[in-house]
Amino acid sequence: MARPRTPLLSRDGIVAAALALVDAEGLEALSTRRLAAELGVSGPSLYNHVATKDELIDAVVDCVVAAVDVSAFAGLVRSDVGELGGIGGIGGIGAIGDSHETAARLEVSQGANQLGDGIRAPANVAANAAVNAAVTTSATGEESAWREALATWARSYREVLAAHPNVVPALARGSGRRPAQLRIADAVFGGLVDAGWPRREATSIGALMRSLVIGSALGSFAAGFPADASVYAGVYPHLNQAHLLAEHQREIDDRAFEVGLTAVLDGLEMRLAALRAGELGGTRG
Repeated sequence: MARPRTPLLSRDGIVAAALALVDAEGLEALSTRRLAAELGVSGPSLYNHVATKDELIDAVVDCVVAAVDVSAFAGLVRSDVGELGGIGGIGGIGAIGDSHETAARLEVSQGANQLGDGIRAPANVAANAAVNAAVTTSATGEESAWREALATWARSYREVLAAHPNVVPALARGSGRRPAQLRIADAVFGGLVDAGWPRREATSIGALMRSLVIGSALGSFAAGFPADASVYAGVYPHLNQAHLLAEHQREIDDRAFEVGLTAVLDGLEMRLAALRAGELGGTRG
């Protein structure tokens, strides 16, 4: 019998089949034997494309996160605000470059983020993005571009993970040698440094944002409360409406993420202002 013109297996095909299996049944269901059965081939034939189960899991996770949008970090540039005064070592790290001696300071507004009462507040992502945009600063568009890039990345990251929640535990273990994850880390770190953040701060911000997104994706807060009102009655007086949370799971979880994202970004605005004013002594690049 003549050999087929195209190979029965390809790495991309194997990864796609593995992702479908993980989406349907979770990481624990993934094995080379099970995957081979799904593909209608013998187990050893998979090893020509993936050597181990760990390599297969890495490939599946990387396939998912490859869809995360980090394009906004490519255009970030440092505005002409000078070196971060009073912080030993930051001005000379190279990534910030030459600058004037004066430091500009951001004025962070304290606009209220009114989300309404309890579970009845609107919480679709578009509405929350509008609320987030209303918490403004006096920074120019160029100065706030890093903030917008972080917000775009975080929302894209969370959306991608929401479509494939079963990969999150593997993702939480770290980037390893996964090219797409390393590309994201490189884009975020490089963009923040190009925007004027010290290298040490950029590292911390990347870790913080990743924790926020993965923590949000690991599970639903609202779904963790039983829908039986009798669980709370007479015992937990402040949770007298907790039985309603699961019914509004998506909107509550979306709103919680947006509240956290806004709080983090507002805090980073203030931290950058303090760095530039020399108020955070001892911080080094």
